Amino acid sequence: MRSTRLIRTAWFLLIALALSAAPVLAQSKKEEEEAKKKAAAANSIDAQTGKKLQAAIDALNATPPQYTTAKGSLDSIKQDGLSPYECSRVQQLYAAIYNSQEKFNDARGALNKAITCGGLNEVELDQVSFNIAQLYLAEEKWKEGAAALESWIAKTPKPNSNAYYMLAVAYYQMGDERRALPPAEKAIAMAEKPQPSWLQLVLALYLKNEQYAKAEPMVRKLVAAEPSKKANWVQLSAVLGAQEKYDDALIALNLAYHMGLLTDATDLTRLADLMAFNNLPYRCASMLTKEQAKVGNSGKTFEKISNCWVAAREWDKAVAPLKSAANASRSGDLWARLGEVQVQREDWNGAIDALRKALEAGNARDPGNAQILLGMSYYNLKKPQEARQWFQRAMGTRHAKQAEGWIRAIDTESGKS
Repeated sequence: MRSTRLIRTAWFLLIALALSAAPVLAQSKKEEEEAKKKAAAANSIDAQTGKKLQAAIDALNATPPQYTTAKGSLDSIKQDGLSPYECSRVQQLYAAIYNSQEKFNDARGALNKAITCGGLNEVELDQVSFNIAQLYLAEEKWKEGAAALESWIAKTPKPNSNAYYMLAVAYYQMGDERRALPPAEKAIAMAEKPQPSWLQLVLALYLKNEQYAKAEPMVRKLVAAEPSKKANWVQLSAVLGAQEKYDDALIALNLAYHMGLLTDATDLTRLADLMAFNNLPYRCASMLTKEQAKVGNSGKTFEKISNCWVAAREWDKAVAPLKSAANASRSGDLWARLGEVQVQREDWNGAIDALRKALEAGNARDPGNAQILLGMSYYNLKKPQEARQWFQRAMGTRHAKQAEGWIRAIDTESGKS
């Protein structure tokens, strides 16, 4: 856990500084006033004790860390004769050992003892109190961690942005999103460069409440921070789409596509849908055709490709995917649509084949239209009587008026009227 490593590093630095400062204080005793002498003595470490503390630090800094050796060195120190300052340093090192082993409860106990020893100054007390709050979170004791952080923030002169972020996490994990949002927002406002995880937390809270306008700048910051992460672009497109900024949503997803980030069927299909919605059917069909190996060869894919080609009035290119979609489906509507495309191409035999299959399927939504188109196809093949039969069948549908006109024309040509 990253926060655990940060805590451990802070403790090592604190102990190391204390140990290195002791000789300096001893050397300056003769030059300081009596009051300063006493203060220096109070903050000094006995040579033997300092040696064992340093041995513990060296063991912890070894690769790999020697926890048993470090603890053994501390255990060898006689606790009864320690000054408050030495006692606090020993307990801080115990806490560092336990923390490194993820024994968070023991680490917290050692820090509390460090406070009880009375050897910490105000700055150190402030830091240790913050470490205790962090350890609650490391144990996933969110309620206790939140309470400890609230207390620390109220007392410390300058709470840092990390504290507000951790407080937001604690409330979020407790399911209290209302209380999580203010500290999460404050953490972002305070940080010069908020970490992506901070932005993601605020974003999640905004999205939970459908606050898309507020969510947008958070996602844009995520994109700026991690431009190579596909999820950021996809989320930006989704947030823009939720605000009905469909052209911007397309731009965001299209940028991700050209960066090579969109590789799965779901993302590519969404990109195609946005292209179609933004009246770019040719680009939609071209992209889907190019990426068909990734999008898949399902009937739905072929149907989407054909729809885009049809919208682009690329009738010839629409035939093959539409035929594949119709073959993969039991829907008469797809065969009927193929028949319409063949009529546009003036491929009358192809139209007849497709339209007959549409009617044979028995589930076309508009059989009357298919019958009209069949009549037109036969008529253009110079087969007026076959054409008349199909127009006659259409008389019982909502296309009766159109069918009647065709029948009258055929009868006039044949001299029957």
